[in-house]
Amino acid sequence: MPLSEHEQKLLEQLEKQLHEDDPKFASSMGSDPGRSWSTRHLVIGVLATLAGVLLLLVGVTLQNIFVGVLGFVVMGAGVYYATMRNSSPGKEKAARPDRKSGKPRSSFMSSLEQRWDERHRGES
Repeated sequence: MPLSEHEQKLLEQLEKQLHEDDPKFASSMGSDPGRSWSTRHLVIGVLATLAGVLLLLVGVTLQNIFVGVLGFVVMGAGVYYATMRNSSPGKEKAARPDRKSGKPRSSFMSSLEQRWDERHRGES
């Protein structure tokens, strides 16, 4: 079920305010636009995974535990490498905007409480 335009605007405002109030938490929780999937990582990871499967099969065929375990480790490393995300060096992290003096900024939770109170005042 898609969000209405009003809900999308509220969600964007909440996300923007979260990034302003606690950028470290926001970046750890959300997807980072500066990080993307790398085709190179995917191709090398898939090739390493296939090599690991082949090593595992060779180890089972030769009944050599060491070769089988090595194949399993290579296979796991290939999957890990294929699913790694690559940070884009060209993109710089957005600087935290300067806060204007005068009006103190409210915290994230207090602004949510204010919106909640405004909704309930409007429904009464």
